[in-house]
Amino acid sequence: MAYDFKPFEKKIAEITEHLARELASVRTGRATPAILDGVLVESYGTRMPINQLATISVDDARSLRIAPWDMSNAKEIEKGITAANLGLSVSVDEKGVRVFFPELTAERRLSLGKLAKDKVEGGRISLRAARDVVWNDLQKLEREGKLSEDDKFRGKDEMQKRVDAAGKKFDEMLERKEKEISS
Repeated sequence: MAYDFKPFEKKIAEITEHLARELASVRTGRATPAILDGVLVESYGTRMPINQLATISVDDARSLRIAPWDMSNAKEIEKGITAANLGLSVSVDEKGVRVFFPELTAERRLSLGKLAKDKVEGGRISLRAARDVVWNDLQKLEREGKLSEDDKFRGKDEMQKRVDAAGKKFDEMLERKEKEISS
């Protein structure tokens, strides 16, 4: 009987997707709408993400334009972005909200690089936890006699190939983010 790695592969995909979202939220000198994904705004008596209240577009390399569908939400969007403490400048005009990305200092670049590494390390920890679940599963199946010892170690090798591939992908994601931060 061969071990079914589909749930493990799905878990790896979830971890990778989560890490990509986390890294997208790390601010770089370039304007990116993804940085506003975690910002919630008080509107109509409830807290909502900005993308449910407005259209977000990139104006130029250092600014975003947020066009609320209801202009009465513009001030609340400004308050929400300011309260999120993302290090961005915000201003309201007749067209909506403009978000400016200031130039990064060398010190800020270093701290953002460390933050990105911490997020990748969190992804690695989640990956190791998922790997441990599969390894324990393989050992349990062998103890129950449903898997031979050879199949158990074949499964371990297959599992490790998937973990190594995901780790390599994490390294590539971190490298891209560090390049983005330094430029």
